[in-house]
Amino acid sequence: MAQATTADRVRQLALVVGGAGAIAAAAWGSGAFGGDAIQNASSGALSATATPLAPGTGAFSIWSVIYVALIVTAVLHALPSRAASPHYRALGWWILASMILNAAWICAAQVGLLGLTVPVIALLVGVLAVCLVKLRTLPPAPRLDAIVLGGTIGLYLGWVCVATVANVTTVLTSSSIDLGFLPEPVWIIVVLAVAAAICAGVALLARRRALAVGATLAATWGLAWIAVGRLTDGPDSRAAVIGAITAAAVVAVSGVVALVRDSRTDRPGRTHGSGTAHPA
Repeated sequence: MAQATTADRVRQLALVVGGAGAIAAAAWGSGAFGGDAIQNASSGALSATATPLAPGTGAFSIWSVIYVALIVTAVLHALPSRAASPHYRALGWWILASMILNAAWICAAQVGLLGLTVPVIALLVGVLAVCLVKLRTLPPAPRLDAIVLGGTIGLYLGWVCVATVANVTTVLTSSSIDLGFLPEPVWIIVVLAVAAAICAGVALLARRRALAVGATLAATWGLAWIAVGRLTDGPDSRAAVIGAITAAAVVAVSGVVALVRDSRTDRPGRTHGSGTAHPA
């Protein structure tokens, strides 16, 4: 087993301290601890009723799950036994970067810099995509690490992919750009089709069970809540309801396909370099 280095200790400390600060800032900026709720930021441009592709209010409860998962990841990463782990060496700084970018997005939204939220969330998607690729190409991790790392990154990436769609739509509809050349139902269906393709691709590319499950659940949740939002909060949009339900179904089926495929390639009895490894 590799020996822990000073760089490993620094990374462990940075993820605990920096991650705790970033999560606290993000939670405050989302409305916890007396902060203004994010739906009230930027003059309400990010509310659940701002655009036809805004997820309903209940969708954002997933952030509580993601924050808890990130905290568990940071705690597990800080254990002495994980200091020299190749998985945490590869992913530690990237996970910290994702936390900082999430906090930066919330700060930009809170101060009214709506246009800045798009490049920030695009960077966040990019960072999480790097985490997916790294986790996918690393040897299978021990069971607990596989579940925590895969589940956390999957949930985070799946949700942020859907949030990016809502974010870009919000910025475009709030800008002076004329979208009148396309009927609203057409661009709604096109955007949701692209979102479904991206989220389904994430699930199929994961090649790790916990990663695929997390991404599938989060993306399906977010897309389904777009339909719920249009049926309950408004604005009314039959195209958004039909498109979001269809997109959620496509992602869910893709996730099942990925799990069936991976269960066949990772059958019990196959070795993965360690008796404690788990193909998650």
